[in-house]
Amino acid sequence: MNLENDLSGDSMKVVYEKEIDASKIVVSPRPVWKCKACPMYGKNPSCPPYAPPWQEAKEWIRNFKRALVIKFEVDYENFETEKRKALLYLLRKEEELFRNGNFYAFALFPGNCNLCEECEFQKSKKCVEPTKVRFSLCAVGIEIKSFAKVNFSESVLYGIILID
Repeated sequence: MNLENDLSGDSMKVVYEKEIDASKIVVSPRPVWKCKACPMYGKNPSCPPYAPPWQEAKEWIRNFKRALVIKFEVDYENFETEKRKALLYLLRKEEELFRNGNFYAFALFPGNCNLCEECEFQKSKKCVEPTKVRFSLCAVGIEIKSFAKVNFSESVLYGIILID
């Protein structure tokens, strides 16, 4: 499978990339509890119960000084495709940061992973792209409002890349 083919088209756009102090990222059980009400709960390798517990994520994030917040504008008419483009963008940016000496750069997805059009994990619990899957922000307990002004009238997604 060549995921890069899914980058064609130009509807999804990056609204901004903003570096923040990682200490501003709030991690709590609240987002994880929201995950329990999601229809993807337990069906995706990026979501609970497969994501690390929020307490572990909180400790992990404390070891980073910076994070890159990326806000994506998406067309909800083509949500799955648009989100896939955002996930691929995050993975490319993570790789770029890694190649520039940020060895622990790690992306976190906006919501569940949908890199593949058909998810093998949902059928067999075996992911065909395990090196590309990243955890959902909410799955590890990250409160998006701690680093972004959330406006529910916008068609946007947020991703983060922890840098160092």
